[in-house]
Amino acid sequence: MSENVRSYTDERPRTDTARTDESTSESEREELDCPECGGQVVSDSERGETVCRDCGLVVEENEIDRGPEWRAFDSKEKDEKSRVGAPTTNMMHDKGLSTNIGWQNKDAYGNQLSGRQREKMQRLRTWNERFRTRDSKERNLKQALGEIDRMASALGLPDNVRETASVIYRRALDDDLLPGRSIEGVATSSLYAAARQAGTPRSLDEIANVSRVEKDEIARTYRYVVRELKLEIQPADPESYVPRFASDLDLSDESERRARKLLQTAKQEGIHSGKSPVGLAAAAVYAASLLTNEKVTQSEVSEVANISEVTIRNRYHELLEAEEQVQLG
Repeated sequence: MSENVRSYTDERPRTDTARTDESTSESEREELDCPECGGQVVSDSERGETVCRDCGLVVEENEIDRGPEWRAFDSKEKDEKSRVGAPTTNMMHDKGLSTNIGWQNKDAYGNQLSGRQREKMQRLRTWNERFRTRDSKERNLKQALGEIDRMASALGLPDNVRETASVIYRRALDDDLLPGRSIEGVATSSLYAAARQAGTPRSLDEIANVSRVEKDEIARTYRYVVRELKLEIQPADPESYVPRFASDLDLSDESERRARKLLQTAKQEGIHSGKSPVGLAAAAVYAASLLTNEKVTQSEVSEVANISEVTIRNRYHELLEAEEQVQLG
């Protein structure tokens, strides 16, 4: 009788907690065991590998050692001992992974090189430049990314916009969208699209002023690139232009808030539909400067926004009429 009871108690189903613990231990055992022979797995930090001690199977390789092999006790020691290079970036055709040979003909101690050594370094620079662009695709990419960087600098666009523009151009190159179109045209369109995606848009006129291609070609190539790459770009918001215009005109925060309010009222009344966002933003800034008693002329706003004074006057009256309708209603 006692034996039957003992055997029954031994064979009782386990609780959920016990089952959970068993599954956890099994998963941990699987992580530590070799998938081939079930042996013990150890890490080899020197080779950056995880191997089986019994059968020698390499379970993982090329592991990254994320910590330094030295110690630093303050920020100065950390800066002095750090040997990490610049991060990878899409703004360079080789993502910044290649070697650059400096142009200065000096050694590590700052001494001038001899004539023979200077000739040798010049030959090394020449061959290094040839190896960095091995084929036509890399030469194409180098030229385009240089154009993107030049135009972004002229327009005062931040690094995140340049990075996004570089990614868009790389996608266009990989999808074979360049045949029949100029490198400068696709590069300019990529920058225009990236600026709009980042919420720091520039008008087509501003883009055309720093580009080497015409405005019509930029617009045509931009529509093609957006359609083929299926980029999600929202229509330009007039409010996104206001901070830049207000800053260039040295207006107060009150004027900027007033301009935003005018544009929000225009959206509510629906008068912004079908009109240039740059023109609306310029008119709102001009109207706000008058409402806050800050002396700004139409010609100054026109120069900053790169839009005609006639457009500013027309949009200006429409914005004030919409404001009056809201106040009366």
